[in-house]
Amino acid sequence: MHWSLGIPPALLVLLVVLAIVRRRAEMRSYAHLSAERADAKSRGSDKARLQHPEVDLSQCIGCGACIRACPEEGVLELIHGQAVIVHGARCVGHGLCAEACPTAAIALTLGDLSDRRDLPAMDEELEAVNVPGLFLAGELSGFALVRTAVTHGAMVAKIVSQRSRDGAAARSGTGDGAIDLLVVGAGPAGISCSLQAKSLGLKYLTIEQTDEIGGTVASYPRRKLVMTQPVELPLHGRLKKLSYQKEELIELWESLAKKHELNVRTGVQMLGFSRGEDGTFLVKTSDGDLAAKHVCLALGRRGTPRKLNVPGEDLPKVAYSLIDAESYQDRHILVVGGGDSAIEAAVGLSEQSGNVVTLSYRKEAFFRLKARNERRLQQAIADKKLKAVFSSDVISIEAGKVQLRLKENGNTREHTLANDEVFVFAGGVPPFKLLEGGGVSFDPADRPDAPATADSGLGFFYARMGLLLSIALMLMWVLLQRDYYSVPAISRGVHDKHDFLRPTGTVGLTFGVLACAMFAFNLSYLIRRSPKFGTWMPGSLRGWMNAHVFTGVGSLLCVLMHCGFTLRNIVGGHALIALMVVVATGVVGRYFYAFIPRAANGREIDLDEAHTRLVSMSSAWDEAGRGFGEEVRREIEGLIHSGRWRPGLWARICALVAGQYRLSGTLRRLRAQGRSGDIPVNEVRDVIVLARRAYRTSLVVTHYEELRALLSSWRYFHRWLALLMVLLAGIHVATAVRYADLRFGIAGVGKVVAP
Repeated sequence: MHWSLGIPPALLVLLVVLAIVRRRAEMRSYAHLSAERADAKSRGSDKARLQHPEVDLSQCIGCGACIRACPEEGVLELIHGQAVIVHGARCVGHGLCAEACPTAAIALTLGDLSDRRDLPAMDEELEAVNVPGLFLAGELSGFALVRTAVTHGAMVAKIVSQRSRDGAAARSGTGDGAIDLLVVGAGPAGISCSLQAKSLGLKYLTIEQTDEIGGTVASYPRRKLVMTQPVELPLHGRLKKLSYQKEELIELWESLAKKHELNVRTGVQMLGFSRGEDGTFLVKTSDGDLAAKHVCLALGRRGTPRKLNVPGEDLPKVAYSLIDAESYQDRHILVVGGGDSAIEAAVGLSEQSGNVVTLSYRKEAFFRLKARNERRLQQAIADKKLKAVFSSDVISIEAGKVQLRLKENGNTREHTLANDEVFVFAGGVPPFKLLEGGGVSFDPADRPDAPATADSGLGFFYARMGLLLSIALMLMWVLLQRDYYSVPAISRGVHDKHDFLRPTGTVGLTFGVLACAMFAFNLSYLIRRSPKFGTWMPGSLRGWMNAHVFTGVGSLLCVLMHCGFTLRNIVGGHALIALMVVVATGVVGRYFYAFIPRAANGREIDLDEAHTRLVSMSSAWDEAGRGFGEEVRREIEGLIHSGRWRPGLWARICALVAGQYRLSGTLRRLRAQGRSGDIPVNEVRDVIVLARRAYRTSLVVTHYEELRALLSSWRYFHRWLALLMVLLAGIHVATAVRYADLRFGIAGVGKVVAP
């Protein structure tokens, strides 16, 4: 026996081993991400304060494009083969995930607003529903990204210009002498609105309460990176850089204001506003009253800094923003707060020579930090550059010292810190009362219904329509030429239409060349998906995905027309079989693969519901002094997670048997402890039902995992068979050219594929 005969079995064993290793690594990754997701939920960082992505699991195919596109770490991860929100609080609304998703499975949303009373009621045109002519742009609308603020500002100016041209007196002010638009705030939204109003010829005025333009951005620390996306600025064009330092943006806005002679008044504060019967707004400012037909509020949400209200807070050493950390050296500094601004300030100050920095936070841990800020903080603490004091409050601020109240193990004590500077980052007081005084509603009942965020199955609408049209045309052609296609392949050589329809004929060769062109274009989608090279290619990934689907199935239709719907045992026929399998695995990946993980993630929701109900019930027992809740939670959580994330079949079987044994023992123990602890019989019964439900749900998740693992093989079939198909097609074309019949140009294809 020749030694080469052992190569195929060896390769097969190697592939199996590699598949097992990969599967184990995948399960470890899932287990880690699942634990991280549970931790995020317990800390409250799973949901964003404002905007966050929403994933339609029925459309997600687990390509990971959204994760690669997101500049914030850990917002989205792949669990059960689909995108899942892990750290939603880290999302700042870039929207790159939605743009990158090829199946329209992600939309940026404000989440559930049914009980949110910190967002104004406004329509899709950013107009307050109860105050016609009043617009709210930028962060005040709930979206904090600079790019969004710029878009909002330009949009408001365009709407006002359109209404002014249309003479919409019913919704706009008509007072004589009133300006068309008053813009309040000279931040990103206000500057964009002013530039757009200038370009449209509106009579406008922009007021800013500080002495410089820039809004909230102007108060950022020196050299802070502000933007992470290109944006279109009116009268200037597209800002192509992916990020800008604070100073660069402020300098740009100031230069544009000077170049275009924007009508901006700084140092003017809005004190209140009202809308007259004729629709004209009367705006009270620190520089007198102003009349305007429309008002755009681009104030931001932070408003005035929130104070600690402790003795000594009015001392000169207390500040509510940090502009330049390098100005502070050899100082004892206290930073108060637990958000990203506080962390950035504390870390920046700790890096300066001679500083002793203490970070005080009233809670027991940080909850809503960006990943990079959390890493920088942990590194600074590990390097002993700063000290974080949790569960602490400032009691008083004095010259040379600060008094803190510390909570440790249920006890409270006071602590004195040597201090030269205090920076307070406790957020801001939003201008909600000012808005409510002008008639703006924050009642959730007044908000219009939010548009549907999930894709309604139209992710490949254009591809589907194109394919349906192509199939219809192909069927019509087949019906017209049925006298030829209905003849057995061996008898077509003597048919009158053979020279016209055979693979080397006018029709057959045209479709063969078209199929090759579609092959090449179809493969270019892989380049477009690449984070490194894809940005060089124009068009959205969604459009390329539509083209990928269309050219994939379309190439199959062309090949069928090329070979005259015959399948021969030759290289061309083998290429056709490979193409059929590639198309089939693509369909599996698009529909069936998306369904299975969606069901698994749906079961994850069931587990979350069971856990929430258990926590609520057991917490009530603890409050009643029964001391039974924590043990019950621990036992049932153990049941839920037992047997999960096991990569092997034998490990799963052992976990299943052990889990059944543990379930019986746990239920018996719960019954006994319930009786001895004087727990009501109906509550004990609820616990038993809940325990069974949690365990059975965990088993369903496990089975879905196995099925998902089986279906995940479609990716390998789809990719490697596509490569095989391309190779076979190349051989087929090369053979046809090599043995070409000169009477038909490149006509040898007919000799290879069909008679």
